[in-house]
Amino acid sequence: MNTSFKIKFFIFLIGFSILSGCDTFLEENPDNRVELNTPEKAAQLLTNGYTSAAYTFTEWMGDNVIYTTGTTKQTEHEQAYQWEEVTSINQDTPSNFWTSTYDAIAHANEVLAAIDGMSGEESKKNAVRGEAYLIRAYGHFMLVNLFAKQYDEDSADDDLGIPYVEEPETVFIKQYTRNTVEEVYDKIESDILNGLKFVDERYYASSGKYHFTRNAGLALASRFYLYKGDFNNCIKYSTEMLGSDPDVFIKDIALLLQEKANPDDFIRLYASPTDQSNLLMIRNVTNFPVTVGYWPDIDLLRELYFSNPWGADDVRISNEYPLYVRGDNGVAIGKYEFLFERTSLTSNVGLYYTVMPVFRGEEVLLNRAESYAQQNKLSLAYGDLQVMITKRYGNESMNRDVLRIHYGSANDKNNVLQFILEERRKEFISEGLRWFDVKRNRILVSHILADGSTIRLTRDDRRKVLQIPQSAIDIGGLKPNPR
Repeated sequence: MNTSFKIKFFIFLIGFSILSGCDTFLEENPDNRVELNTPEKAAQLLTNGYTSAAYTFTEWMGDNVIYTTGTTKQTEHEQAYQWEEVTSINQDTPSNFWTSTYDAIAHANEVLAAIDGMSGEESKKNAVRGEAYLIRAYGHFMLVNLFAKQYDEDSADDDLGIPYVEEPETVFIKQYTRNTVEEVYDKIESDILNGLKFVDERYYASSGKYHFTRNAGLALASRFYLYKGDFNNCIKYSTEMLGSDPDVFIKDIALLLQEKANPDDFIRLYASPTDQSNLLMIRNVTNFPVTVGYWPDIDLLRELYFSNPWGADDVRISNEYPLYVRGDNGVAIGKYEFLFERTSLTSNVGLYYTVMPVFRGEEVLLNRAESYAQQNKLSLAYGDLQVMITKRYGNESMNRDVLRIHYGSANDKNNVLQFILEERRKEFISEGLRWFDVKRNRILVSHILADGSTIRLTRDDRRKVLQIPQSAIDIGGLKPNPR
C-alpha cells in the first residue's frame, strides 16, 4: 500500500470511527503503519521513491524501429507506434508512467515533510533529505519532458507544464493545477541544487548505485541544464561529474565482450552497478525486453552503425555483440537482463522486470560536448568526442576535416552537433533517450504500416507532447494538452 493511499485510507477510517462512536479505534494504527520518526525509516521509505515504470515505450514512437512482424502487439503498442493517444493504463504506457512516477514523488514528499522533526544524526538526516530532493526533481523532470513542450525560454512562462507536487496528500481527492513549464523547471532546479547540497552516499555504500549518489545527481543536473539550454551550467556539472579522466565513465564494451562467457554474462556485466559508466540503477517493471511491440531490423542497424566518418567497425554491432531475434524481422541489441518476479512462491504468474541504468557516463560526456559545440568551443567538443570514439571505433581521430568530408559541409558547428545526435542515438538505442532528442531538435519521424503506407510525425507536431492521462483530466480536473 503506497504512502499517499495510506493517508487517504487513514482519513476515511477516522471519519468512520467518529460516526460509529468507536473511540478505542483511534488508539491503534488502523493499517499497521510504521511511524516515520528516524532517518533509517525514512531511507527505507525512499526505496519506493524510484518509479517502477519504464519510459522505453517512447522507442515505439521514435525512429529506432520499423514495422515488426511476428511480435505481440497490444493496443497500446499500436497506438504508440501510430502516435495516437494511448488509452491503456497497463505497464509500458504513458498513463502508467504518470501514475507510478507521481506515486514515487509522494514517497519523497512524505520524507521531506517529516525529516526535520526526526531524531537522529543530523548528517544522516541530511543525506536522506538530499536523496529525497533528487528523487522529486528527477520524477518531475521526466514527467514535464514527456507531457509538456520542450523548454523554450521564449514561451516557457506560458506553456502548460505539469503539477509540481511538493506536499503529502492529506485529502481523498485533491485538485491540482498545471504549473507552467518555466515554473516546473524552476522548481526542479531548486530541488536539484538542494539535493546536491545534502546527498551523501556513505550511508548506503553497499547499494549506492540503486540510490541517487552525488554522481547520479550531477548527471541529472547535466541533462536538466542541457534540455533547458543553459550550456554553462551543463558544462559545470558535467565536468564535476566526469572529473579529470572521463574515460573511466565510458563503458569499455570491447573488454566486456572479451570477459563474457556467454551473451547472458555480457548483459549482466553491461548493466552491472560495478561498471563505472552506470550511475543510477532503477528496477523497472516492463515487458519491453520481451517479444512485444516494434524493433529495428538488421537493415536499420546497419544504416545506423555502419555510417561513421572513418568507415570503421563499431564495437556496438560487432560480430561478438549479442543480438536477439524479435518476431520475424526484428532485432534487439543485448542490453536487458530478463528477470521475472512471481506473485508468490507457488505462483506461475508474475511480472517481467529489468534493472535499468537510467543515467550513464556516456550521456554526461555527450551532454558536455553538445554544450561546448553550442558555444562554438569546438576544440573542446572534439576532445570529448575523442574519448567516445576511442572506446567505440578504436584508433580513429576526431577533427574538423573528417566531419567536413563525412557530412559534405563546412559548417563545423552543425557537423559536430549532427555527429553528437547520431552517437547518442547509437549509444542509447532501446533505452528511451532518443525520443527527447526528437523533441528537442524537431526531428521528423516516419513509420511504415502493415499495408505499406507511411505516416509521419512532423517537426512541430503537437503529438510529440504526450496527452496527460484521462483520469487526470476527468478526476483531477487538469487541462488537457491541445490537439
